[in-house]
Amino acid sequence: MSTPADPPSAAPVIVLVRPQLGENIGKAARAMLNFGLVEMRLVAPRDGWPNPSAGPAASGADIVLSGARVFGSVAEAVADCAHVFATTVRKRGVTKPVLTPEEAARDIRTAAGRCAILFGPERSGLETEDVALARAIVTVPINPEFGSLNLAQAVILMAYEWSKSQALAQPTLEAIDPPAPQAELEGLFGQLDTMLDATGFYHPPERTPATRRTLRTLLTKPGWSAQEIRTLRGVLSALEGKKRPRN
Repeated sequence: MSTPADPPSAAPVIVLVRPQLGENIGKAARAMLNFGLVEMRLVAPRDGWPNPSAGPAASGADIVLSGARVFGSVAEAVADCAHVFATTVRKRGVTKPVLTPEEAARDIRTAAGRCAILFGPERSGLETEDVALARAIVTVPINPEFGSLNLAQAVILMAYEWSKSQALAQPTLEAIDPPAPQAELEGLFGQLDTMLDATGFYHPPERTPATRRTLRTLLTKPGWSAQEIRTLRGVLSALEGKKRPRN
């Protein structure tokens, strides 16, 4: 049987209590690593540990699975934790403070000492005895007509709320080019204006100033980058070239 280690850490420990399927353990590990959590503890997993079904479901979160430790009881799993939060949809006869995931994450970030978050079995959730070990209950505000969350969903909600205080990168975020100088925008407008004038677009003549203002407003709204303006001018040049007779 494992013995909890005691290095201080601001990150909470994720404790899966009597998890049933290896796939769900793997998915929970994936959810944890998405938001920078790596310490998983398992309490009496039904199918034993390690479980061959967990790896594929973890989709590369091997660091979480390889470090997962097994305990015989919830008390053993949280023995080194000063603050324990139990995720459950109801109080189950135990009087405890009830927090939202956001409130719980705030407490975890400011708590002195290690924190653990308990998640119950897939079918039944945490038992009263499990919840009794917790300092507070965490309940997700959810549709009362359909309050079913799977294990990985519950883990990812808590992990995300905790991660808000961390400097996690957005992998799909790309640097946005700054807006082009006004001179380049004027060049685009001038090119378009010349082409439109040559085609007789401005009609009737008395509406020309208003139409030009509308076009200028339209072109200045997006905040085009220099590259975007070059692309648009290239399009206009290509269209204008098609109208020219070829020798």
